[in-house]
Amino acid sequence: MRVLVTGNRGYIGPVMTAVLTTAGHQVYGLDSGLFEECVLESTSDVPTLERDLRSVSVGDLRGFDAIVHLANLSNDPLGMLDPSLTYEINVEATVRLARLAREAGVTRFLNSSSCSVYGAATEPWVDESTPPHPVTAYGETKLQAEQGLRDLADDGFCVLSLRNATAFGYSRRLRLDLVVNDLVASGFLWDEVRLASDGSAWRPLVHIRDIAHAFTLALTAPAASINGQVVNVGTEDQNFRIIDVANAVVAEMPGCRLVVPQAAAADRRSYRVRFEGIRHLLPDFRCSHDLRGGIRELRAAFARAPLTETLPFIRLDYLRTRLQAGLLDERLRVLSPTRAAV
Repeated sequence: MRVLVTGNRGYIGPVMTAVLTTAGHQVYGLDSGLFEECVLESTSDVPTLERDLRSVSVGDLRGFDAIVHLANLSNDPLGMLDPSLTYEINVEATVRLARLAREAGVTRFLNSSSCSVYGAATEPWVDESTPPHPVTAYGETKLQAEQGLRDLADDGFCVLSLRNATAFGYSRRLRLDLVVNDLVASGFLWDEVRLASDGSAWRPLVHIRDIAHAFTLALTAPAASINGQVVNVGTEDQNFRIIDVANAVVAEMPGCRLVVPQAAAADRRSYRVRFEGIRHLLPDFRCSHDLRGGIRELRAAFARAPLTETLPFIRLDYLRTRLQAGLLDERLRVLSPTRAAV
């Protein structure tokens, strides 16, 4: 299958393209270069069209059998940079991409969504039948994109939104604004596992290679069984309180101590997720990577690289520095070196 991965130069992208290539697909990328410099170790890319998601044309998409859509503004703090911009990219550009893909003859569209849509859950456990309760611009736009994409599904255009649990694990194009990655980096750099809340909130976790595995299975799943669906990606036994994640990091990194801010508040984003749906839609899906193994993987990679700072790998901080340097315009479009120098 000829597959286009949008956002292939983001955090999940390199792992996704590698897993899809190993599965025998012809893989290409589409990426604006927004996070081009967020690289801890050198990496090779699949052939990539350098294009802002908002500027994609029908011609860019012709000849592909499927699209794996990863390109978004990708977390809650980044979503607060400009909620209207988050909507422009995560909803308008995403739905437009799918509409153009259908026009171009693409037959399958796999959308990377998020369990963030559950937000401040009012039930002890949530699943795909639970009314979502997003509490951030990011969560709201992921839900709106799901709804817009579902409206485009038809007999010739199969659409599936995969609601990933909170991602963790090592990628050469690193992110450190994800809870597990953040806590391991904190322990590695400062011998302190630093929480920003009281740690009482619940989160489901999933390794990025398991996310890639789910997408790989979805590429070849019977269209009739998945079309127009949303499905949670993860496993019940990797629902953790943040304090338990922090304690696991401390246990795997001798010499580190846990630091909880005085008068730390609870994070209202708290949800425990069930994953029976993915076992039904994609029967061969299993999570192969657990929290403790992911912590060890990250620690080893940080020592090997080595990791010496966090700034390039915190999405919001990185974009602010690029905006200040004139490398991006106010709508987060990458400027050419010539334009940036003017």
